[in-house]
Amino acid sequence: MELILLEKVNKLGDLGDVVKVKSGYGRNYLLPQGKALTATAGNKEVFEVRKAELMKKYAESLNAAKLRAEALAGKHVTIKALAADEGKLYGSVGPAEIARATVGTKFELEKSEIEMPEGALRVTGTYTVAVRLHSEVESSIIVVIEEAKG
Repeated sequence: MELILLEKVNKLGDLGDVVKVKSGYGRNYLLPQGKALTATAGNKEVFEVRKAELMKKYAESLNAAKLRAEALAGKHVTIKALAADEGKLYGSVGPAEIARATVGTKFELEKSEIEMPEGALRVTGTYTVAVRLHSEVESSIIVVIEEAKG
């Protein structure tokens, strides 16, 4: 399936690129999310007309993400979790728990912005977690997992 990207997609291409993807990825993710158009002659003309508008929108979102990344630098969040004597958690701390812990702070995060390629955290301690705010902007926060008393 050939698509025209309407925004930069990580590990796929930049705005305006015509890319070949598997039909399921295109139909189920890129098209419904508004990240791409099918690469037909009519859509190529539509894209050329909207290109300046899309470039402006992309630049604005990039600048907003850079400002958020600056505000996020050095921030930490503390999560209390039930743990065994050795510090091993009864469960795990993943992106959803980290996002929930930032609610009410000045740097609220979405679950989808938190990247944990090694998987969920399963032991108490201090961790640095990557946060992708934009396809070109990555930052990090410090997550402190403490044993819940009682």
